[in-house]
Amino acid sequence: MASPNDKAPCLDADLAAFVQGGVSIVAASRVGKRSPVIARAAGCRVSPSRRQVTILVSSSQAAAFLEGIRNTRAIAAVFSQPSTHRTIQLKGIDAAPAPLQDGDHALIAAYTHAFCEELAPLGYHPDQVRAVLSCEADDFVAVTFSISTAFSQTPGPRAGEPLVA
Repeated sequence: MASPNDKAPCLDADLAAFVQGGVSIVAASRVGKRSPVIARAAGCRVSPSRRQVTILVSSSQAAAFLEGIRNTRAIAAVFSQPSTHRTIQLKGIDAAPAPLQDGDHALIAAYTHAFCEELAPLGYHPDQVRAVLSCEADDFVAVTFSISTAFSQTPGPRAGEPLVA
């Protein structure tokens, strides 16, 4: 018998590479009476099963977002490539903060470099991008969630359609 998690959406190899590349990553949760809170992530890793995603955020810059995660465990994360507007949204209902794993600081550095490369042709100087993503190394925290739903959000006639791996 299949477990409920066997039917959970997962990312195909292309989408797993996309979310781990130099894309803009913004995540949202909620606090209080459904007041939205957001955070910009500085990297992403995908589990080997491609059913779980971990984003890396600054705990000081994302304090309200992390409060929302702790209280509701609900998350919506948007991954968007600025040069093409290719965008996907992943949602989860079991998000939880955790300490970074070995290799996460290298992942943050690689993500920052890739995001700088993505934005440079659009006129953004790497120093601007690094300033937006910067924080003390020990300030980062991981937020992991299982993908409960996934959608294409690229502008156009297919925006909002569910993604199927």
